Parts: sequence; C-alpha cells; structure tokens
Amino acid sequence: MIDLNDELAVEYLAESREHLATIEADLLTIEKSGAAEVDEDLANRIFRGVHSIKGGAGFFDLIKIRELAHQTEDVLSLVRSREIVVTSDCVGVLLQATDRLHRLLQEPGASNQADIAEIMASLAKLSTSHRASTERSGGVVTDQPRPSQRQLRILLAEDDFTSRLVLQTFLSRYGVCHVVVNGKEAVEAFRSAFEGGQRYDLICMDIMMPEMDGCEAVRYMRNMERASHVLSSDEVKIIMTTTLTEIKDVIRCFRELCDAYLMKPIDLEDLGRQMRSYQLIQ
Repeated sequence: MIDLNDELAVEYLAESREHLATIEADLLTIEKSGAAEVDEDLANRIFRGVHSIKGGAGFFDLIKIRELAHQTEDVLSLVRSREIVVTSDCVGVLLQATDRLHRLLQEPGASNQADIAEIMASLAKLSTSHRASTERSGGVVTDQPRPSQRQLRILLAEDDFTSRLVLQTFLSRYGVCHVVVNGKEAVEAFRSAFEGGQRYDLICMDIMMPEMDGCEAVRYMRNMERASHVLSSDEVKIIMTTTLTEIKDVIRCFRELCDAYLMKPIDLEDLGRQMRSYQLIQ
C-alpha cells in the first residue's frame, strides 16, 4: 500500500470525504422528493463521485473501499439509466453504503481488514431484484457475447513511437487495433465508431499528448456515452498510460471516469491482467 500520509493520498482522502458529503446530501434530496425516477444531472453527479472514490482507492491499494465503491456504482448505473425504481429502501441501502465508505475512509490504514459483507450483500440484492423483476415482467435480459468470446475492437492513443509500437503489437493479438497519435484524433475515432454502431471495447490512452490531452479526450467520450444513456457496465474500458511524474493527472482522470492506469514503460503482463479483470480476454 502507498504511504497514506503522502501528499497525494491525503488529497485523495480529503476529496473523497467531500464527495461522500455531497452524495449523502443528494441521496437525502432524492429520498425527500419521493420520486421513482431521479433527475439525470443528480444521478450523474452521484455516480461520478462514487467512481472517483473507486478509482483513487484502486491506485492506493484500498481494496475494500474499491470493492464497496464498485458495488455501489453498479447500483447507481441502474438508477442513472432508470432501470431501477428508486424506493425508500433503495435509497436507504445507498445511504448505508455511503456511511460505510465514510467510516472506511476515516481509518484507511485498517480498511482492508474491514468486514463489508453485509452492505455488499444488500447492494447486490438490489441489482438481483432488478434482474428478477425484468424477467417476470417479460423484459429481455440479454446475454450478449462477452468481449473475451470474440475479436476485440481496440483504440490506442499514443504519441510516442516506441510505446505505440510495443502496445500495438501486443493488442493486435486480440482483435482490431486502431492507432491515433493525439487526443483530438482519439475523440474523432471514438465518435465515428460510436455513431457507426461499432463501439470500442478497450481504449489505451496516453495522458500527455499534443492538441488534446488524454483526460480531456476521456471527458468527451464519457459525455457521448452518457448522452446516449449507455449503461456503465457497457461503457468502453479506458486504461490510461502515464509516467511517474503525471500521477496527479491520473487522479484527475479518474474524475473523468477512466477505469485504470498503467505506469510507463508498460508491463505487458500488467496490461493483460487488467484486460482479464474486465473479461476482455481469457
């Protein structure tokens, strides 16, 4: 685990507590309104806050915080897409998750030993109940082929020739790998694929690039997905690549909803592990 007294860790913890305070206030607003559907901007703000907590927790090896934030995010993705009816019980569980995250962040050094099984089960039950309700009502719960069962569509955004060559050679084993050299080209390639119905499964995005940096490019991509009401589970997986001196930019990118990061020079075994963790490959 990274030193939690490090300046960057202290900044992450303080920011995460601020996120939780905002999330709790927003959830209480939802509970008070009694509405079955949540305002889109409100749902997006809550989702982004939880995602930011999750991303930073992964960076600092705060495993239980990341797991709980991830499970909470899954429920929020159903709320955000209006696939789940927001009852008082649902809001109550989300408030419990928020409170548990807050307590874990109060003592981050001991958080990996915490017992979060009960709240994880409550969150999982919300998702399971949604699926069962959909099946009972005659809705279709599709089982699309997982990316690992087909050729991937991959976008590589990298301006350094050596890094680009290494990554393109590796990624091309698993499918079609398109290459761009700056953030602006990455956004245009993403838009073209998205509008053409051939969305990417994975994007490897360098942070520091000319014309438009990786974080700004990610922001545009996520806004496109959000405008089309793409579920978080169906969003493209975005892995940022960075140098040690750009760590603060990594945390900033988690705010823009990237999924993971890798340090340069890229360890291809680490990249493979990340891809397997998202079930992109077997």
